[in-house]
Amino acid sequence: MPRWHNAVTLNCSLRQYAHPMPGPERGEQKRKIIPTVSEVLEDGTIIELIYRPEIRITSLVLFNAGRWTLQGHVDVSERHRLVPFSPNNNLIKNEVVLLPSEPRIYGSEQQLVSEIADFIHRYADLSPSFEQVACYYVLLTWLYDAFNDLPYLRLRGDFGTGKTRMLLTIGSLCYKPFFASGASTVSPIFHTLDAFRGTLIFDEADFRFSDERSEIVKILNNGNVRGMPVLRTMMNQQREFNPQAFHVFGPKIVATRGLYEDRGLESRFITEETGARPLRDDVPINLPETFKEEARELRNKLLLYRFHRRHEVKLDATLADPKLEPRLNQIMLPLLSVIGNPELRAALRNAAHNAQASIVAERGLLMEAQVLEVLAELMITTDRPIVPVADVTMGLIERYGAEYERPITNRWIGSVLRKKLNLQTYKSHGVYVIPMNERQKVEVLCGRYGVNIITDVSAAEGGVGTAGTL
Repeated sequence: MPRWHNAVTLNCSLRQYAHPMPGPERGEQKRKIIPTVSEVLEDGTIIELIYRPEIRITSLVLFNAGRWTLQGHVDVSERHRLVPFSPNNNLIKNEVVLLPSEPRIYGSEQQLVSEIADFIHRYADLSPSFEQVACYYVLLTWLYDAFNDLPYLRLRGDFGTGKTRMLLTIGSLCYKPFFASGASTVSPIFHTLDAFRGTLIFDEADFRFSDERSEIVKILNNGNVRGMPVLRTMMNQQREFNPQAFHVFGPKIVATRGLYEDRGLESRFITEETGARPLRDDVPINLPETFKEEARELRNKLLLYRFHRRHEVKLDATLADPKLEPRLNQIMLPLLSVIGNPELRAALRNAAHNAQASIVAERGLLMEAQVLEVLAELMITTDRPIVPVADVTMGLIERYGAEYERPITNRWIGSVLRKKLNLQTYKSHGVYVIPMNERQKVEVLCGRYGVNIITDVSAAEGGVGTAGTL
């Protein structure tokens, strides 16, 4: 589509929208007015909100059949009219949420990726591999509503290692980025995510206070899977408590100093460790005045990219790696589906394998791994149809008892087997036992926890006791 046609459409539409909208015509009095940020209609029409800060005007961009136009409103039925959010909205005018100002032609997709990479490299110091991942994550944010599961990006390190600059640089290019920090209260974060359905850019996301931390963890735990809203109790005008569902699904980029205690949440992140090397000399200490305009220009190109690709992109299940755990495949597939470069796909898979190795190594330090090690060896060396829990307890005491300050009891080990390892136990002749039909499950768990199963019976017998009888 010629560029001059879009420019004429833009100028005409803005002049029309600069004047008050006419009142409803006859038959339109009952039409419901819906302030809208974005919408994908049943016929494939894509609607997006834009904002022109120099003249303080918002409008809706309507894309259909390969063409886009600017509209002051869009009637989707006889009863519903979509209108843009007001330019006086505090989040928009104060640039807490960033929007494009108009669709802009970007050339090829590879040219667009190169421009994004140049922008990120110019203003932030990332490792080469994570810099590439960040480029494609930006693209993913503009198409995220085509997927049901999403990964998160994370920058982890101490203060003064460039985390905030990296967040600002990557976040400024994302789809409807919403900037928040640990100093923010949690309630507006829920409301903003629900209203704008964009990308959460969160600095200092590991709160000091447990109640705030639990709330942000709810957003992160529920926000990477579609259809998992967070329920919060609200009060209506009659002062009645009325639970409300807040939609928090969407891409998120966070900066933290440490780890989350929830290992399941930890597995959702693609992480860059900051502060491991000196910062590059060519990265400006202070951002130039042109930074915002450069970012807006790229958001404009990415808006047209969304229009072109939103209905084309889909999850490519053939890219799943059988060597990766299901959770890692789940979060990697959307990003791999957006990436067209085979070399970068291979690099991302390699990063996923390294992340999985780190997770397995971390699990190997847990008590569950020690219990599994003893139980697996007992299952290999016995010819009985069961393994008494007491034998596992005795084997753990002999091998690792010096590491524990508290007594290791049958009850404690039984609890670990049932509640943490989800293994079946039952009572036989007055003692609790693990049946041998759980052996396959134990072998799978050994793989998850990095426990090497000893198949040499003579070697295994040397270190495990066999106290207790049926």
